[in-house]
Amino acid sequence: MPTNGGPVVTGLRSPALRHVLTHLVTPLLMCLGMGLAYMGAFVTPEPNHLPVAVVGTGPETKVFAQTVKDKAGDKLDVRTVASRAEAVDLLKSRDITGAYVLSAKTPELVVATAASDMGATAVEKVFTPVADRQGVPLKVTDVAPPVSDDPTGQGLFFLLIALSIGSYASVAALGAAGAGLPLRIRALLAVGVSAVVSVIGAALAGPVFHLAHHDLASVWAMSWLYSAGILFIGVGVHTFLKRWTTLAMMVLFVMLNFTSSGGLFRPELQNGFFGTLHAFWNGAGFVEGIRSLLYFDRDGLSGNVGTLVAWLVIGLLVTAVAGAVERARARRAVQQEPVPEPEPEMAEAEEELEESVAV
Repeated sequence: MPTNGGPVVTGLRSPALRHVLTHLVTPLLMCLGMGLAYMGAFVTPEPNHLPVAVVGTGPETKVFAQTVKDKAGDKLDVRTVASRAEAVDLLKSRDITGAYVLSAKTPELVVATAASDMGATAVEKVFTPVADRQGVPLKVTDVAPPVSDDPTGQGLFFLLIALSIGSYASVAALGAAGAGLPLRIRALLAVGVSAVVSVIGAALAGPVFHLAHHDLASVWAMSWLYSAGILFIGVGVHTFLKRWTTLAMMVLFVMLNFTSSGGLFRPELQNGFFGTLHAFWNGAGFVEGIRSLLYFDRDGLSGNVGTLVAWLVIGLLVTAVAGAVERARARRAVQQEPVPEPEPEMAEAEEELEESVAV
């Protein structure tokens, strides 16, 4: 008969139990990371140096702008512009989020909802009380509305999610099921998978949900750049991280990516951390690039495409380094005693877990 507590101690020492407990670390870290990232980015959106303009000339305009700035503090960055046309140009280049046109009888707020529906709403909340104090209604003019099929302009964010899931979940499949293939074959598969993912993305954006009423070929090209960058980074990183690749991909392309993309809240409605990531992260490059393409006459598009190309180059470099490492490992393995293969049942369980957690 076992001593008191014997079966429990024996169970804790079981290799199978330790194996399960080790693999549970990944979903638990995902739980913590997703909570911190999403709640930190989305739960309490507040203006943070939100750029706005006051339209007008003369000392009255300057006094009004300074008064607004003094009351708002760090929440607003207020500038003055001489004409409404200049303010519209700044809105379409996304240098400002809203422009208030001073008038004693018909004050007007000019916004560009396609750049950020939430940003336009935030600006309206700032200036509506100003007009109320004058006792006159505030006229709101939208100079860049989204298409009627995407009235909030947030469809591009959900397109980003679809492309991301297709890409990083494919990394798990290539890493687990394709681990025995040469890296060059996995790299070719990454090219093919990214092409399929981007075709799916273009179909969703075009004929299925009508987010893109024009330039669908360019939407496909940007989708391919985005997806290929993720896939090549994942294929390369898997050589070094193995089963921890899924967690790394979730951190890079979900936790930090979705929250900094500007798809729901632009950086002016988030804290400085996510605003900083927005300047160079690939999700932000995709979302802002598609916005530029569809709504803002390609203004700023080259910079966004450059961001996506840079991430793809990083992926190609990581994959190239991984290829060199795998070749070196193969040469060493030839010179050493063969290492026993893992039990088939255990290997299959790892593959299933890695793929299911990724999805």
